[in-house]
Amino acid sequence: MKRLVTQYRGFDLPSRLLMLNQLTINIGFYMLMPYLAAYLAGPLGLAGWAVGLVLGVRNFSQQGMFLVGGTLADRLGYKPLIVAGCTLRTAGFALLAFVDSLPALVIASAATGFAGALFNPAVRAYLAADAGDRRVEAFAMFNVFYQAGILLGPVLGLLLTAVDFRLTCLVAAGVFALLTVLQIHALPQHKAATEPGARPSVLTEWKSVVANRPFVLFALVMIGSYVLTFQVYLALPLEARRIADGTAATALVTALFVVSGALAIAGQLRITDWFRARWTHARCMAIGMCLNTAAFGVPLVVARGGPWLMGGALLVSAALLALGTIAIFPFEMDTIVRLSGNHLVATHYGLYNTVVGVGILLGNLFTGSVLDLGRAAGLPEAPWLGMAAVGAACALGLHLMDRAKLLTREPVAA
Repeated sequence: MKRLVTQYRGFDLPSRLLMLNQLTINIGFYMLMPYLAAYLAGPLGLAGWAVGLVLGVRNFSQQGMFLVGGTLADRLGYKPLIVAGCTLRTAGFALLAFVDSLPALVIASAATGFAGALFNPAVRAYLAADAGDRRVEAFAMFNVFYQAGILLGPVLGLLLTAVDFRLTCLVAAGVFALLTVLQIHALPQHKAATEPGARPSVLTEWKSVVANRPFVLFALVMIGSYVLTFQVYLALPLEARRIADGTAATALVTALFVVSGALAIAGQLRITDWFRARWTHARCMAIGMCLNTAAFGVPLVVARGGPWLMGGALLVSAALLALGTIAIFPFEMDTIVRLSGNHLVATHYGLYNTVVGVGILLGNLFTGSVLDLGRAAGLPEAPWLGMAAVGAACALGLHLMDRAKLLTREPVAA
């Protein structure tokens, strides 16, 4: 803890504020979102398709609009987009507390999603610009705050939802309202670097980003990383509920999240320093992908074992996925900046998030299908083998890009 505080104080004010903001953003988001589906289906009595529509609109309005958010951040400056995103999420969460009709719920859900598309690329671009040559260290610290918010948010949300979910919505809205005020008054303005002369059109800028071949290849390769790490929310909890019932299943799922978050909070800084002292950025990411791959090798080996054995395997899998993310994330965020040539950074982050978001959607469809088919065919190893294969392919892709020196270039946007 002392080291965390010391390193945190070593950053400039904007970076410290952005890290603290991300902690609060995640607390506000995760105190509400894990319980939204139950509220929609329970007290509001929406049909399953309507619940899926509301949640799907939220996801699409965020993942599908990241590129727009990144472009606006590069054009208008990072601070206005961060403030606008927090303001919009305040309104969206507050609206959820007062409406019960499907059209209004869809509007509120879309507002909360688009808010994330506005501030997410801007926060990362601002942090990268402010940290300068300390980007890797800054993003390692950023991930500590990020994971802490994911851990604390659901706990606070559970306590508030036990009283009334609408209270959870209002408290979450209040959190984002306070964030908005704090950032208006305390976060310095920081505009993206612009070249002299007339600014190209948005379409021209998008074409230049898409024409950045190493960056696009990197984004496509890294889809596998996000698909695998997302299984902490999908495949691992589903398997936990298959092998256990009631309280035991809930305890096991909770333990998965605690293990994942606690490792990131406790080990991120030391592990990042240890990796950075020994290997290149590309090698660090490839090793992280090998850890992600190994995470699914454990349940693969014990797929036909008993509940206790599989339960232990799921915990080991969650731990390995956390370690893989720890190894990858700071170097991944820095690589995006370097591949952008430090030009249109927020736009690059926006497109990157959109690509991996679409990949997560397709990957989840693949994972869910393989889980069902594997169980129906009496092949419990199938989903774990499939995910391990995805991880191995991603690790190989990173290795090949490294050998071709595509990850060390800083291409000039066309």
